[in-house]
Amino acid sequence: MKFPSLGEFAQYLEAVGELHRVRIEVDPNLELTEIATRALREGKPALLFERVKGSRFPLAMNLYASDRRIELALGRPSQEIGARLVSFLEEVVPPSLKTLWNNRRMLQRLFLSRTRRVYGALSQQVVGKVSFNDLPIQTCWPGDGGRFITLGQVVSYDPKTGKRNTGIYRMQIYDERTSGMHWQIQKGGGFHYHQAEQMGRDLEVAVALGTDPAYLLATIAALPEGIDEALFAAFLRGTPTKFARGKSTAIDVPANAEFVLEGIVRGGERRIEGPFGDHFGHYSTAAPFPVFEMKSITHRRNAIYPATVVGIPPMEDKFLGDATQHMLGPLARLLHHEVKDVWAYYEAGFHNLLVVSVQERYHKEALKAALGLLGTGQLSLTKCLILVSEDVDVRDWRSVLRAVRENFDSATDLVLIPGVAIDTLDFTSGAFELGSRMVLDATHKTNPVRKPPEKTMTAKDIRQIDHRISDGRDWEGSLLVVQGKRNGRTVLESLLKRKEVQHFPLIGVVSDDIDVHDQVQVIWGIFSRFDCALDVTFARRQVRGIATRFSGPMGIDATWKNGYPEPLQMDDEIVKRVDARWEEYWR
Repeated sequence: MKFPSLGEFAQYLEAVGELHRVRIEVDPNLELTEIATRALREGKPALLFERVKGSRFPLAMNLYASDRRIELALGRPSQEIGARLVSFLEEVVPPSLKTLWNNRRMLQRLFLSRTRRVYGALSQQVVGKVSFNDLPIQTCWPGDGGRFITLGQVVSYDPKTGKRNTGIYRMQIYDERTSGMHWQIQKGGGFHYHQAEQMGRDLEVAVALGTDPAYLLATIAALPEGIDEALFAAFLRGTPTKFARGKSTAIDVPANAEFVLEGIVRGGERRIEGPFGDHFGHYSTAAPFPVFEMKSITHRRNAIYPATVVGIPPMEDKFLGDATQHMLGPLARLLHHEVKDVWAYYEAGFHNLLVVSVQERYHKEALKAALGLLGTGQLSLTKCLILVSEDVDVRDWRSVLRAVRENFDSATDLVLIPGVAIDTLDFTSGAFELGSRMVLDATHKTNPVRKPPEKTMTAKDIRQIDHRISDGRDWEGSLLVVQGKRNGRTVLESLLKRKEVQHFPLIGVVSDDIDVHDQVQVIWGIFSRFDCALDVTFARRQVRGIATRFSGPMGIDATWKNGYPEPLQMDDEIVKRVDARWEEYWR
């Protein structure tokens, strides 16, 4: 089905039993977060809160928080879209009459991948009071710096070329008419703003709240720089994306949004933004960011305010992120023919762990592919990239670990790259947007580096190695994860010398808040809490000239360190309130 806007999608979800109306009053300060995160974990439907304290607008959450709802939004599985797109591009290059005829439906869809200027826009039915206070903007976590817009699609135009970009950026509310604009590193809107500053100009932007599902998913997708998300949305739905002339700005704004906030971001102005709970599961560092000044608000009649929440995985961004990489991940094959599949793990906040399968045609071709991908768009922010051969399922963590066990040798298969740009939200290096990354080559070798262990180590076996270990888990004879009671680095360095663990290629020490027996917790707890250059060590190392040769198990100190922000945790008072009211929400 094709949905003109979010309101129609919400109605459809309700009709098929995928949306529940919460009729009692709910506080946007923390209570919404606790309800939505519990509902997701319990597999409950999307939520439409009809009475949000302090606002006359209803608020929708968890609209995309399941595989089924994603499929309903797209009208088909996201995997099917990616596979069809790649097969089309492979078939029509070079073009022939036969291939063009066989792909005529796809060509028709591409022809419709455009935008259209309209009058009488849905998003401009009502001109509202210019104030953030009328909107049901939530505070998500107890340590947040304040209220912020969580699902605003920010539309901006390149000051030189006029090319459009749409991205979702956090917007902290400062007062009735100003907010932060959290343009992280490597973001299209941030590039437009940088260009405007260089030209001595302010940047006009429009913030759309509640577009149709295709436009939202296109906005989240990591499209190559310069590719218009509105055009990709038109491709996904098979109809043009509609825009209208802004009411208070000279730019075009989305015509079918629930709300449109128009305004400017002034060049040269910064204000402290944050901290906020983010999709790495911790609080991001407060830092100076540009400021949005709102000039007008318009909305449709009976508008619905869209919202989401991010935090310790899994959250709604798991389903959104996985859907977009299903659609776009296969395109990596077109840039690097040796690449067969790519997968970023939501458990690690996507950017922290990427697995790539490669069909090598010559020795170390996989490394060439890895370095190329690390220089491509959003993939350039990847912290840890693991290479596997084409017969390994990159989405199956256990299969990836077995490939590491059989093929990874720290002496020859590790590339460490210090002093590079990293994700704005990554706190592990202690330096803002500066850190390190690494590549592990676990593609097939002529002879396996290791054979499967004869015996899996039990938690009791692991605890007996060192009295400072409170719990441990042997993952596929490849990754030994231990929970250190204290001084994780010392525990790790001691472990690396022990004879009974030398068959492990990887050894990780985590803090006591991580369940070493839970796969999601292990991936999150390790990959969101270490810096490659600072926290990776080895059983043995040898320096020759300027080169350092490592050997033996690779150790990762993923324990909590001084200066790290706290992981996200809800206030006990809110938890108790939601406990007491849980049945009321579902009546």
